[in-house]
Amino acid sequence: MTSTLSPTREKHSPKPLIGRRRSLPETFLVKLFILVPFTALVAAVPLAWGWGLGWTDLGVAAGFYLVSALGVTVGYHRYFTHGSFKANRPLRIALAVAGGLAAQGSVIAWVADHRRHHAFSDREGDPHSPWLFGTSARALAKGFWHAHMGWLFERDVTNSERFAPDLLADRDIRTVDRLFIPLTVVSVALPGVLGGLITMSWWGAVTAFFWGGLVRIAFLHHVTWSVNSICHMVGSRPFTSRDKAANFWPLALLSMGESWHNSHHADPTGARHGVLRGQLDISARVIWIFEKFGWATNVRWPKPERLAAKRTAAAR
Repeated sequence: MTSTLSPTREKHSPKPLIGRRRSLPETFLVKLFILVPFTALVAAVPLAWGWGLGWTDLGVAAGFYLVSALGVTVGYHRYFTHGSFKANRPLRIALAVAGGLAAQGSVIAWVADHRRHHAFSDREGDPHSPWLFGTSARALAKGFWHAHMGWLFERDVTNSERFAPDLLADRDIRTVDRLFIPLTVVSVALPGVLGGLITMSWWGAVTAFFWGGLVRIAFLHHVTWSVNSICHMVGSRPFTSRDKAANFWPLALLSMGESWHNSHHADPTGARHGVLRGQLDISARVIWIFEKFGWATNVRWPKPERLAAKRTAAAR
């Protein structure tokens, strides 16, 4: 079971924001995980025309994208960070493993960063706000880069003892957290193995590794990072929140519903982010399925009266 840190209680925490600084080898690995898939993503556009992209590659990439994206959105975010539902032990472990396949950081580190983001959203202390440098065009350009991926190159590490003590106390989650590097290797390599087995060829293994491993990871990275950057700069704000989080509909499908970001910041522990009519939220539907199977309980579905109280005057 996880619990969300109350911003009011969090402000009085005696523990520092930063737990430690990354070592140079750790910093190198972070950059490697970011830049190698990103290079593959850049290369993918021209290579897609006439080079090794087939139905097997698309199928493998789509399957791994779905599992790893939901591992982040349902697992890392809605469950571990915000406690929007309770999960039985097999589901809890499975969500932590699936999130690790996204290669976005270990579960405890990811949760600590995101809880810190909510505690200081768009204020000093937020690890990835685009508004930290001002509102001029140049400041916003710098802020966009910082929020999107620049903050990942910094060496300061959010203090997990302050922001994720519940996960540190969970033996299962600590074990999965320590397996982040092996999970990343599996996430990159397994698509190639599957592609080779399905096509019974080395070329099938190479193309599936490229599209289902490197390109898929890079694409998911940028979808997730766009929620940090774009969804704090552009979009609608039908609900009141303490920050500049906005709903950005073009990202709803690819982000599994995470781009209904204003709705989320207005009600962080809610299991559904797409709370208005017509707002697609695949992650909420997956949680609903988990609930129907009895794997998830105490789901915090949005309450109409709470939503009405949060609506801005312009949106009523």
